[in-house]
Amino acid sequence: MTEQFQYICEKLMLMQKLYIKSNTKIKQVSTKFTRYLLDEINPNSRINIIKGARGVGKTTLLLQYARLKIPKNKTVLYVSLDDLFFISNNLYQLAEEFYQDNGSFLLLDEVHKYPNWSRELKLIYDDFPNLQLLVTSSSLLEIYKSESDLSRRAVTYQLKELSFREFLYFEKNMIFPAYSLEDIIRNHKDISYEITSKIKPLHEFGKFMQYGMYPYFLADKNLYHEILRQTVNLTLEIDLPTVERVDFEHIIKIKKLLFAISTSAPFTPNITKLSERTGMSRSALLKALHHLEKARLINMVNKKNKGISILSKPDKIFINNPNLQIALASGESNIGNMRESFFVNQLKDFHKINLALKGDFMVNDTYIFEIGGKNKSKYQIKDVENAYVVRDDFENGFQNFIPLWLFGFLY
Repeated sequence: MTEQFQYICEKLMLMQKLYIKSNTKIKQVSTKFTRYLLDEINPNSRINIIKGARGVGKTTLLLQYARLKIPKNKTVLYVSLDDLFFISNNLYQLAEEFYQDNGSFLLLDEVHKYPNWSRELKLIYDDFPNLQLLVTSSSLLEIYKSESDLSRRAVTYQLKELSFREFLYFEKNMIFPAYSLEDIIRNHKDISYEITSKIKPLHEFGKFMQYGMYPYFLADKNLYHEILRQTVNLTLEIDLPTVERVDFEHIIKIKKLLFAISTSAPFTPNITKLSERTGMSRSALLKALHHLEKARLINMVNKKNKGISILSKPDKIFINNPNLQIALASGESNIGNMRESFFVNQLKDFHKINLALKGDFMVNDTYIFEIGGKNKSKYQIKDVENAYVVRDDFENGFQNFIPLWLFGFLY
């Protein structure tokens, strides 16, 4: 047996193992529950990239797409970029062999773990015109700032944390439609009555605020916050160094920064005091805040018309969502903080959100929202046009009073 023939045989065996592993994973993935993004992925785009935080369900979405959306007569291959296959093989070679084997859909999981991902994706796109790629990555990955700009080739999606609507689907097996922000503003009374005719939302919303924003709550609710803390550590200790080349000493300081935020957020940051507390320079601190937001651990909201850059000081910082706030603050979070954290989380990726001069938030440069509990009145937004009070203590709204939980039906 010649060396070349042996090499070819070994390559065939490796590819066969990948096919077997791929087929097994696709066959075994549950399709009982699916995320909102499954139906929004462009089937005609040759590269779709799905970004998202750890734990939001990117891998499951990838496998469900293979099972539910790809025609049965098409050849599909799922592979994780941390597979041992890539110790002695590269991504381009894999795509080439798959393409020569009449492959149609190549599903690449956790592309940020592969060193030359952007350059090789560009080459694959250019060299194999009939091959479609569906790719997942860390939310930290800067797709448009990579060494090979994919902005003209790839369609990028952000897979968010669960909405309250999705939580009800996962937890209660109840299917409700999503509503646009304009629908909720104009028709919140009718929409809320339609929903409350089928379920009492306040009790379920309380559970959602505690543990419902990541799909793995289904596995073990008792260990949920511990798993969430571990997920945060993996994001900071593995994903951040992998994507941003941040050294371990700096990671320790970023952890201190996140802890400082979690015990205070939402708050207007004092950069000087945070720098002293964490031992970071001003520029390093502001870059760290940017990293934490990209990692979907915090949200930063600014006043209208303020310039946005990595080195600009945010006007207000929020923990990304109420579940994270509980997990990180170890019981020190309060309901007022959680209300605002939820509101920002559910709107931010789909709508422009700023701090308002009167009220709490301005959305899309048009709507003003004041967030609160049962004693919240219209006093702060009196005589303000397009202004609404959002409260968490009632099931059905009236006039310009909208239930907080209803903003969990945006996606």
